[in-house]
Order: sequence, then C-alpha cells, then structure tokens
Amino acid sequence: MRQIRPLLVTIHVVHPSFVPVEKTLFTSLIFMAGTTSLLSHRIPWKSLNLKRIPPPVHKNMYWVAAKPATISVPRWCSIGHHIHFPLLRRHFASPTPWSQPNQIHCSKERKSTSTKSAKRVRELKDGLDEKYYPHIIWWKEKMQTCMKPSSSQLVKRLSYSNLLGLDENLKNGSLKEGTLNCEILKFKSRFPREVLLCRVGDFYEAIGFDACILVEYAGLNPFGGMRSDSIPKAGCPVVNLRQTLDDLTRNGFSVCIVEEVQGPTQARSRKSRFISGHAHPGSPYVFGLVEDDRDLEFPEPMPVVGISRSAKGYLMVQVLETMKTFSSEDGLTEEALVTKLRTCHYHHLFLHNSLKNNSSGTSNWREFGEGGLLWAECNGRHFEWLEGDMINEILYKVKELYGLDDKITFRNVTVFSENRPRSLHLGTASQIGAIQTEGIPFLLKILLPSNCTGLPAMYVRDLLLNPPAYSIASTIQEICKLMSNVSCSIPQFTCISPSKLVKLLELREANHVEFCKIKSVLDEILQMYKDEELNDILRLLMDPTWVATGLKIDFQTLVNECESISHRIGELISLDNEKDQKTSSYENIPTDFFDEMESSWKNRVKKIHLKEAYEEVDKAAENLSLAVTEDFIPIISRIKATTSPFGCPKGEITYAREHKSVWFKGKRFVPNVWAGTPGEEQIKQLKPCIDSKGRKVGEEWFTTVKVENALTRYHEAGTNAKTMVLELLRNLSTELQDQINILIFASMLLVISKALFAHVSEGRRRKWIFPTLIQSHGFEEKGKINGNNEMKIIGLSPYWFDVAEGNAVNNTIEMKSIFLLTGPNGGGKSSLLRSICAAALFGICGFMVPAESAIIPQFDSIMLHMKSYDSPADGKSSFQIEMSELRSIITCATSKSLILVDEICRGTETAKGTCIAASFLETLDSIGCLGIVSTHLHDIFNLPLTTKNTVFKAMGSQKVNGQTTPTWKLTDGICKESLAFETAQREGVPETIIQRAQQLYDNMNSNKNFNHSIQETCFSDIVGESKDQMENFVKDLESVVSMICRKNKIKCVLIGPQKQPPPSVIGASSVYVIIRPDNRLYVGETDDLEGRVRAHRAKQGMQNASFLYFLVSGKSLACQLETLLINRLPKHGFQLTNVADGKHRNFGTCDVSIEGVSLHR
Repeated sequence: MRQIRPLLVTIHVVHPSFVPVEKTLFTSLIFMAGTTSLLSHRIPWKSLNLKRIPPPVHKNMYWVAAKPATISVPRWCSIGHHIHFPLLRRHFASPTPWSQPNQIHCSKERKSTSTKSAKRVRELKDGLDEKYYPHIIWWKEKMQTCMKPSSSQLVKRLSYSNLLGLDENLKNGSLKEGTLNCEILKFKSRFPREVLLCRVGDFYEAIGFDACILVEYAGLNPFGGMRSDSIPKAGCPVVNLRQTLDDLTRNGFSVCIVEEVQGPTQARSRKSRFISGHAHPGSPYVFGLVEDDRDLEFPEPMPVVGISRSAKGYLMVQVLETMKTFSSEDGLTEEALVTKLRTCHYHHLFLHNSLKNNSSGTSNWREFGEGGLLWAECNGRHFEWLEGDMINEILYKVKELYGLDDKITFRNVTVFSENRPRSLHLGTASQIGAIQTEGIPFLLKILLPSNCTGLPAMYVRDLLLNPPAYSIASTIQEICKLMSNVSCSIPQFTCISPSKLVKLLELREANHVEFCKIKSVLDEILQMYKDEELNDILRLLMDPTWVATGLKIDFQTLVNECESISHRIGELISLDNEKDQKTSSYENIPTDFFDEMESSWKNRVKKIHLKEAYEEVDKAAENLSLAVTEDFIPIISRIKATTSPFGCPKGEITYAREHKSVWFKGKRFVPNVWAGTPGEEQIKQLKPCIDSKGRKVGEEWFTTVKVENALTRYHEAGTNAKTMVLELLRNLSTELQDQINILIFASMLLVISKALFAHVSEGRRRKWIFPTLIQSHGFEEKGKINGNNEMKIIGLSPYWFDVAEGNAVNNTIEMKSIFLLTGPNGGGKSSLLRSICAAALFGICGFMVPAESAIIPQFDSIMLHMKSYDSPADGKSSFQIEMSELRSIITCATSKSLILVDEICRGTETAKGTCIAASFLETLDSIGCLGIVSTHLHDIFNLPLTTKNTVFKAMGSQKVNGQTTPTWKLTDGICKESLAFETAQREGVPETIIQRAQQLYDNMNSNKNFNHSIQETCFSDIVGESKDQMENFVKDLESVVSMICRKNKIKCVLIGPQKQPPPSVIGASSVYVIIRPDNRLYVGETDDLEGRVRAHRAKQGMQNASFLYFLVSGKSLACQLETLLINRLPKHGFQLTNVADGKHRNFGTCDVSIEGVSLHR
C-alpha cells in the first residue's frame, strides 16, 4: 500500500479556563508542511497537555501561552477533520451577531500582542460564540480553492473574524447596528454555510466570502473593479438570478436568498427584508413561481448520504430534505456500496467512525482488502465523520445543514424484503453498462427507446442496480406482458417529480400550470381505471409503486382520492381549454398595456370565484379608456388636422412599459398658437409625467390628473385581483398538502407506467421475449447445493445487437453448474459472459431478454468480473484489485448466485496464477452456484482438480482458407488454441515481431518437449504457403464470392500475375477482388477494369497481384455487390484492406450459413 507521509501540525490552544470569562482569545494554528484545509472535528482538551500560565503581567494585556501539541494526521485529510470546537445545538431564531469580533491569525510564529490590539480585545462585548468557529474555518477552506485572478485578489481582502469575512477597516466594511452589512450578518448567522444573496434594488448582492464564491464559480465580475480599499462585493441582476443559482448549486453550494419587501417606504428608511427561500443542489429556488405562467424544471433530488459498518456488512442511509424522508439499506457489500455512491449524486456525505475499524482489527480503514474500494471512492471527496446512532445523527445533521426546525419529522420509506437480490457490484454494473462506461453499450439506451429519458429512465436504472424481490419482478413481467397485448389507446403518462410536488405544495408556490399537470396525472390514472384493459395493469402497478415510494395505499382509496382531488382542482383552476377570460381591449389604448397588466393573473382560476374583482377591473379599464378619450383624443385630432410639414406639433398615445402607464407623448405644444381651437383646453390640462420616485420622466411625456387617477384605480383593481388569484392558488396548495401521499404515489405510478410501456415497445422492436422466472423458496446458505438450480437460454444474442444490423450468431446455454470456458482470442468469451449476465439481470428485474426462449431462476446475486486496472491512488496493482474482487465474490456467493469471471488471474505469473484459478474454481464448484470461469491458463487441466460439477466448455473455431477463425459458438470440450499470433497480425503488429515470436514459441515448445497432439488443440499450427495452397485459396475465394452473390448468377474470372483482362470487359461494369501477395484482399467496382488493373499494379509490391472479377449489368448493382462483399468476406475468414473491412467483433453477424459450402483445404 502507498505510504502516506504524516503532516505535523503544531496547535497552540487556549483552554477557556485559562482566561477570565469575560475575555475570549482565539486559537492560533501554526501550519507545518504546506497549506492545509480546515474542517471541524474535536480534540479533547485533556489530550493537549496544557499548562497554566501566571496572571497577566500588564493590567491592559492578557497573555496566554500553551504548550504546543503536535499531532500526526494523514496528508490527504483536512486538519479540520481533527479539530472541532464544541458545536451547540442550533437555535433557529436569529442570534445577535458580534460587532467587533477577534481574528484567527494563521502564521509561522505567535505574534506579540500590541497595547492597541489588547485594548481592542478588552472592548469586545462577550467575545465570539464558539459555535461560529467551525464555519469560519470552513469558509477559509473554500477560499483556498479560489483560482481565478479576480477572486484571488478578493480573497486577499478578507478577514477571518466574522461569518461574512469582512474587514471593518476597509471601505463599506462597517458592521455597526443599523447598517446593511449588520442586517446581512444576522441572516448569515442563521445559515452560516450558505452563500447569501441579498436583494438591493434591481440586483442581488453578496459580500465577503460570498462575493468571492460568486466571482469564482458564477463567472460574475466584482463590484467596483479590483480596487483594494473596499470590501469584496459582487452580484447579479434580478433577471439573471436563476442562472447564478444554477451555477452555484452545480458546484455544490447551497444559497440563501434574501428578498426586499416591495412597496412604498418612508423617506430615509431602510426597506424590510426577509429570507424568501433557499437553493440547494437538487432543490431549486421556487419563490415567486406561483406568479409565473411557466413550468420550472426540477433536477434529480440529491440526498444526504451516511455510511456506517453494521453486523450484516455496510449500512447506507439516504435522507431527502425535500421529501422529508429517509431510507436505510443494510447488509450491503463494499462493492455494492461503492456502486451506489458512484450512481447517486449526493449533496453531502457523512462517514461513521465504525468505518475506521476494519476486519484486521486496526483503525486504518485504507488497508488492503475490506475497506479499500470504499476508501478509494471517498478519497478526494468532501465528507465529515459521525459518531453515535447513525440514523439519529444524520437526521440531526440534515436539520442543521438545511436550517430546519427540530420539530420537523422525517418519514421512513424503507421497504424491507428478505428475498431481494443483492445490489450490483461496481464491476458488474460498469461492465454490462448499467452505469455509463466508456466502450460498453449503455443499458438504458438498449432497454428504452431514445425518447424515453428523465424520471422513467432513472426508475429503470435504479431497478437494474437494485434488482427487486421475486414477487415484484414477476409482477413487473406480468404488467409488461399485458402492456404488450394492449389494443386500446394509452395515456400520455404525465411525469412529475415527487420532490417537486412536495416542495411546491409545502412552500405554497405551485402555479396554475403545475395544478394542470397534477390534474393530468390524476385524470390519466382515472382513465386507466375506467378502461377494461388498462384496469388490470393499474391494479398490478400498485405493488411496484409501493416499493418505489414506501407508501402502502389501497387501490380503491387511490381511485377515490384521485377523483376527489381532480374535481377540486377542476373547480378552481382555469384549465388549458378554458381560455374565456379575455384581457381588456379599447381602441384608444395600446393593446400591449392591457395584455401585460392582466396576463399575469387572468386565466389562472375560474372567473366565478372572483367575479366582483374581475368586474372592478373591467370598470376601471373602461374608466381609463374614457379618461384617455376625453383628455388625449382631442389633442390627437388637432394634431392630425395640422398639415404643416415642418415644425408642426407631434403626439401619440403610448404605453410607457417601464412605468406601467398610458401617457401622451408629444412635441412643440404652444397653446397661444391654438387659441380658440378644438383641443386647447385639453392641452392646458397636460402636465409632465412623474415616475414612482417623484422624478420627471422626460420632456416629451405628458399626462392629466384625470388619466392619472384612472390609472391608479386600474392598477389598484388589478393588484387586488392578482392578490386574490394568488391567494386562491396558495390556499389550494395548502389543501393538497393533506393529500400529498396520494399525489406522490400517483405521480410515481405514472413514471413506472411510462418506463414499462417504453421498455415493452423497444423490446418488441428488437424481437425480445419474456423469460420464464423460477422462484426460489428462500435463498440458500453458502455451501449448500441446490440440485434444482438451472438456467436455460435458447438463441441468446448480444444485448447490444440491433435487428437492423443483421442476424446475430446466437448461442444456447444450458447451465446447471459452473462452466470452465476456453477459447481463442476474439472468440467471443467476454461477449458471451456479458450477454448471459445481462439476460439474467433483465430476467430477475421482470424485463424482456434478447433470446428465443429462456428459463431464468431467481438469483440472490449476479456478479461479473472482467478485466482489472491498477489503482495508483489506493496503492494497488491490477492483480491486487482482481484478488479484492474475487474475495468479495467468494464471500457473497451462494448456491443461488450467478458468478461470471473472465480470464481469471491474468495479472500474475502463470504457474501460481493457474493454481489460484484452480482453487477458486473448486470453491465455486463446492458452493454449487451457476456461472462461467473463462481462462487462457491451459495448464489448469493438468492439475488434480477436485471439482464434481464443473463442465468444460469452449468457443468454437474453424479453418477458412488455411486460417483459423472463430465461430463464436459455445461448444463442449477444451480449446487450447489462442490465435494470439493471428490476433496480433490483424491488429497491425509488425510482421517481423510476429515472425520472431513464432520462432521463440517453437523453440520454447521444443526445449520443453511440448508435443501436443492435434486432438488437444482445436486445430494444428498454420504452415507456410505453397503454390498448391495459393490455388486452393483462390478456389475458396471464388466459391465464397459465388455463394455470397448467388442471387445474381455471377461468373468469376481470374486474372493471374502478368495477365490482363480481355477486351470484353471494356465499357462493362464489374466488381473485382485484388488478391495481394500477403493474401489480404481489396474489393472494388469499376467501369474500366483494364485501367483499374493497370493502376493497382503500378503500386509498390503489387506488380504480381491477381484479380478475381465478374461482370454485372450496371454500376448501381456493382456498388451494391461491392458493399455486400466488403461486409461478408471477413465473416468467412478473409482479411480486407478496405476502410470498411467488415472486421468481426464479438458474436458478429452472419446472414448466410456457410455450413453447406465446400471449401478446399
């Protein structure tokens, strides 16, 4: 294991009892061996060996000294993991912040305290509350991650003396009572680890630590440029708030948003402010959404995760703050736990102290074996340690993290099932594509059509990673079978995130769009209930939904509640097809004015609920139109009557959008010129327009008292109507909170419905089938053999294969015990293992499988081990990683397990690796599980194996044109031919290297007297070529070409070396195959064969190349046959030099059987 160099840290600590109570001094941390981050963890006072110090020597100075305490910590770990100041239980009322707090000095030497600074210490009120220390240290750590030049400059201006990081000596840094900074500090003290954005006019501003975070992670520029005499400050316009919040939460930060109370304020008075909400990773900011007419996209909720060791293995607790739920899963293996961490986007991670004690009895949880994978996964991630009861402690931490009241309760949604299969290991999940892995087909893109994403895809992914119990799997399969035969129309399956439902209803921010979607969910369930075919499906969906939500709801209760809630929403909400509330419209007022004033609240709720308010708005709009007609229209008429082209008055009635007013905009009004003319009185009534702050808008804007009064009345009526609409929506949210469980259950039921319908559609397109699931009556214990354990799959094809690409080389697997599988490189061993693993997983999840028929037993675990890589971060070689995974497999394997191991013990020397592989095979054989162990360690057959049930299987090969090629068919027996040299040649390894390797191989075999008979290997070694062999090669090629193109009745003609094509080819279309000196082929088509032969032979080394050609009727057919040959010849063992060489991978395709073709040897 990699050695971890200790980091020595000298900590000068002052015990509180060493100084007067009214005085508070601070910890001085002297860092050794480089910069180190800080977090909060405890060091017992008694362990620091402190000594008492005599009374202060100066009446104005309080000197404190401490004996340096040196501790050794791993270099990877933050010092804060070992330093913890007593953290009091949070009081959620706003505490009184300090006004002149001390600073934490970080330096190489303890600085002497000057008289001036000592005087400042004496003037502190009661000193800093110790509970804020860890938060300041936490922010210091975050500041050390700032890398941008602009944010780095801001960090230099910080002072680690308060939660904001403000230096009071800088401009605008005052924290005195009554200042905005002091008000922000009060809010910050309630949520000390959240970035705080405070609304100030048209901007959201941040100061101190928060400003640095905005500049670093949200790409904002600091206010005031880079001037060094002012506190760090940054912000974003109101319109960019959503983008800024997305940037911050994407980087893992939580944000607290403080809003201003809108409305008029008294002169020289500060606006009142309040915390309007929070934005967390996976939980967006929703304040004000009730007023919008759009839907807010919710990200996948991010839980807080806690991990501990238990008697059964590992315990994982997930807490969703939005849902107010938690779930626990015990008995996890280390590999399954790492898989869950890898696929779970969590907000915060807590590790229990029990993880520090591993199986070897030491406190180093990074040792080899158990704990290594988990350590590698957690290394480099932010986490905190916990002690005590895991669930109680993590729930307390969640309340502290999110600022929740202690009275808030969390619902346990864990559904226990004794016979549920174990979760997939990381290696299994990655090697079959259950989680996205480079180079591995992604399962979700195969099980579901491309248009099925989001919540349904997440459900399928979670089901694959955590296979259900047999009862649920069989129910899912029954649902899919019914869905496959449905003839009626099906709902659209509206999907709403349950966390979105809970948050919007809890905060009373659900708008009419969201209520319409909720009603759609309920109506679609009622549609399924009323349809005879879909009713059966709906009933079966109850149990899978129970497992997914943890809510057990009676079927009839669900239907009744859906009807009741849908009816209630329909009574209040104006639905999409009920656009009967037209905006006001008058000819003399711009239509944009009424559209913008009324669109924000009309068509939200039914008019009947606010009839009086709507009537008042209509009357106010009519009154405004009358005022405009009386005061502005005469002026407009007089202007139109003026015909002078230059210098004449101009004017129009205009909507001043910024001021939400209808005003008169005109130029050059001189009343005395118009004396005695129509419009003179109205012109005299005009007055300059004034904005909301009492300032003149401009020289061209005019209004009248009557119009202003009408505008005021209209705005008041509109505001009143809008307020009443929003209140109705919020009251409806409050009503539906009582039925939140029904809504969560209904929304999840439709998510599952959509996922399963999508899977059935894709499975039918791929021509997959439903397997027969065999129930196990209780999982077997390790070592107890169950004779009825059997899996049979007929016509198994690779799961990533698509029907559109041709017919797969299918295999039949009848498995009653362990297979020991051998075969050549590229023979399909790895593909076969992946295909069997995926088919078994699909089956135990209730999905369709890629086969002609299948019988799949209920496995208690499916484990696939493929290739291993080294882990430098964990100090492990690839062989160590492999042994760790094999240890886990052996530990978990029972007679009900499916174990698949590819090329076992490839990472060590052959002799000992063979013996380890043999011992592993014997162990699996004694356990009685099903599975396959593939290997190239052929000496394993020479060992005295004690296996009783192991069956020898091989991947077949055949001779084509004198070359050994794989058939990708599973056969009985042993295959010791690796085709290593042929594989190296196909992949472009230089010929000289291959020839030398052949010589060394022959020499090694002769020296060791390895004279294997032809029966011990699949085929004999390939000998050198001769003239007769070349003739046979050409005959084989001609036979295969004729067979491939047999539908076109072609006649092949050979052009040997030093020969030319006959004149009959001139002007005719032809397809030709060049036989190169190295027996590699080139396929082409041409209308000038003579010229093409001449051009090819002009190339170096091609002077004696032979050509096999045949004539066709037209260039189009020639192109088709050229493509056909390029794709088919490699499947018959021929090597092509074309770019589209059709090189076969894994099982491959084969549209034409070659069994009946007579090939010359």
